[in-house]
Amino acid sequence: MMLFEMKKRENIYLDVCCMCRPFDDLAQDRVRREADAVKEILLRIGKGEWSWVGSDVMMFEIGEITEQDLQLDIALMIRDVSRVVVPGDAERSRAAVLRGLGFKDVDSLHLACAESAVVDVFLTTDDVLLKRAKRHADAVKVKVRNPLNWLAEVLL
Repeated sequence: MMLFEMKKRENIYLDVCCMCRPFDDLAQDRVRREADAVKEILLRIGKGEWSWVGSDVMMFEIGEITEQDLQLDIALMIRDVSRVVVPGDAERSRAAVLRGLGFKDVDSLHLACAESAVVDVFLTTDDVLLKRAKRHADAVKVKVRNPLNWLAEVLL
């Protein structure tokens, strides 16, 4: 009999706003706490406790960041991505369905890639995306959470 049950290794999809959070203005309490949560998640990914799933959509969006220092910092972060989903016909078709529910183009592709990878959670700090995912929880095939709230859930 095992005295301690091994926790499941989480497969996580972080959207780009999560990766940017540690570099935002940390004067607001919410932003600072979310930044700390993202750093903790990245630390655990770096230690191999959790797995980070990304996508070509994420790589494209990072390439669109105009602030070069921020783009470089995030490029260093993504070296811990363990798997990259390349959107194909199935992901583009699913993204079209998600757009029909009101998700933005890029968000719908991110979600479609996360669903395709069968991740445990899609993390975002985007309030509009979080609210829309909650409203359409029956249609979105992946759990969508704020990193601060999700971290509190899994560490309890």
